[in-house]
Amino acid sequence: MSTDNNPDAEPALPEKPGRSKGFFIGIGVAAVAVVVAVVLVIVNVTGSSTTAGQTTVRIGVTDAGADHWKTFTELAGEDGINVELVSFNDYTQANPALSQRQLDLNQFQHILFLANYNVSNNDTLTPIASTYVVPLSLYSRKHSAVADIPAGGTVAIPNDPTNQARALLVLQSAGLITLRGGGTVLSTPAEIDEEASTVEVTPVDASQTVAALPSVDAAIVNNNFALDAELDPSQALFNDDPASAEAEPYINAFVSRAEDKDNPTYLRLAQLYRDPRVRSQVEAQSKNTAVLVDRPQSELEDILARLEETVRTAQQ
Repeated sequence: MSTDNNPDAEPALPEKPGRSKGFFIGIGVAAVAVVVAVVLVIVNVTGSSTTAGQTTVRIGVTDAGADHWKTFTELAGEDGINVELVSFNDYTQANPALSQRQLDLNQFQHILFLANYNVSNNDTLTPIASTYVVPLSLYSRKHSAVADIPAGGTVAIPNDPTNQARALLVLQSAGLITLRGGGTVLSTPAEIDEEASTVEVTPVDASQTVAALPSVDAAIVNNNFALDAELDPSQALFNDDPASAEAEPYINAFVSRAEDKDNPTYLRLAQLYRDPRVRSQVEAQSKNTAVLVDRPQSELEDILARLEETVRTAQQ
C-alpha cells in the first residue's frame, strides 16, 4: 500500500462509522487537502513524456530510497523508459496526485486502501499489476510475548481506516481483543467488546506507531515503518499471515488511472518489477517477510470491485 501528519498526542477513539458516510467522506477531504503540498513538490509534472527516444514515467512511492528502486530504474532505462520516482511521506498524497495527472503510476498501497480511496473520492484508479503482501506485526519494547501484555495494557494501532481494521483483526487473532460479530476489513475500535478484551486500543498516525512504543505496552506497526526504525520482524510478538487467503485485500499493486490500465509502457514496467534482480531485493529489504504475488490484472480488478462494494455498503 505501499504509503503515511505526525501528531504526538494520542487521539480519542473514533466513533464507529456506523456505518456513516461522514467517516469515508472525511478521508476524501483529507486527501484533497494535501494535494496543494504535493503540487509544490512535483510542480510542472503533467504526465509521461518522450524525450530523446526515451519515455519518462513518473511513479509515486513512499520508499524511494530502497535498493530495489535503483535496480528497477536501471532495468527500465535499458528498455528505453526513464523512471522518475516521486517520493511521498505519507499515505494520503499519492492517489490524488495520480488522479490529477501529476503522476503516471503509483506503487505504495494495497487494494483495500485503494478501494476506500476510490469510493471516498468517487474515483476510478485501478490496479494493473500485483507486487507483494507484507505482514502486519505487533511489536513491544516492554514485553517479549503476547502473554506478557498485562490486562488493561495499551496497544497503539494505525488510525487510517484500512490499516486500523487490519490491526484490530491482528489483535483479535492474538487473543488480546474481541470484535463484536467477528470483525471485518472495515472494523473500528468502536466494535471492540471491552468486557471480552484484555487491552485498550489507542489509534495514532501510522507513522507514529514506532514513536509510541516507549509509552504503550505494544504497537501494531506497518512493515515499512518497522523496517525504517530497524525493528526486527523476527522479534515481533505476533503478525498475520501474508500468504493466507485472508490477506487478499492487502495485496500491494501498481496503480494507474482507469483509462491507462492497458498502457503498454506501464505494463512493461510492471513486468520489470518481477525481474529476479528486483524481487530478490524486495525480499531482502523486507527481511524476507514479503510474499511476492503474481495475480492477473483481471483478478485484481475483481478484488477491487468486491472491496469497493464492501465500502459502499458500509456507507449506507
